[in-house]
Amino acid sequence: MAKTIVSSDFKFPGQKSIYKGKVRDVYNINDKYLLMVVSDRISAFDVVLPQGIPYKGQVLNQIAERFLDATSDIVPNWKIASPDPNVTIGHICKPYPVEMIVRAYLTGSSWRLYKSGAREICGIQLPDGMKEHQRFEKPIITPTTKAEQGHHDLDITREEIIKSGLILVDTKYEFGKKDDKIYLIDEINTPDSSRYFYADSYQERFDNGLPQKQLSKEFVREWLMDNGFQGKDGQKVPDMTDEFDTEISERYIELYEKITGEKFIRADISDVTERIDINCRKFLATV
Repeated sequence: MAKTIVSSDFKFPGQKSIYKGKVRDVYNINDKYLLMVVSDRISAFDVVLPQGIPYKGQVLNQIAERFLDATSDIVPNWKIASPDPNVTIGHICKPYPVEMIVRAYLTGSSWRLYKSGAREICGIQLPDGMKEHQRFEKPIITPTTKAEQGHHDLDITREEIIKSGLILVDTKYEFGKKDDKIYLIDEINTPDSSRYFYADSYQERFDNGLPQKQLSKEFVREWLMDNGFQGKDGQKVPDMTDEFDTEISERYIELYEKITGEKFIRADISDVTERIDINCRKFLATV
């Protein structure tokens, strides 16, 4: 039986259409609700890797669920319910066409751009002499064109991050509109949309020029680059061993436990597809 869910083709009551993204399969229910199935797919360099990562979808969905609930008093969001560990159901909103990524540190793609000689990122001038993982004087906003709009407010997650001993390095928030009201949409503060460093070791590692211990999928990108893949034409995705898949899974689970302060409860994955179908049909019968 399947241990991961890498694709879905459900036929839910009232289903109008399906949109399949890199990680999420989104079902339109009666042009009123979105049923978002968070798969175990993992992407890097805009390429979906061939193997699913056990529990990855559950981790992403449940972290996003917690933060949507925790910030609902600050801004309304699209979520209505999470009837399954891999599923969130919410309001259909019209997304804004710009995604805003907020960066507090020179890390990841911004570092790679800087290292190549660029001193301007999205119109923002950066000084010479910066080092990888160096903190910006103030967080910078680097917009990209996408189907949704992103937005950021550090106060939303400040206390949560401090309590968990993590540094929120960069992240994105997306917004949409429903009935002339702005809603926070999609996932927030997950390892697919954010990057975390360990606060207790950041400064020592930075001062000594050591790689940061981080909870994000950047280490997957680094592994791919070390194995000759950056998503460029003609490059082949390297084979991912079962051991590496397990390592990725454990990193995602580690982030869940670190940021929530709770033990991750592994859902039954003997047949993920059947479990999702049963749970979602039960919930849809009530709306």
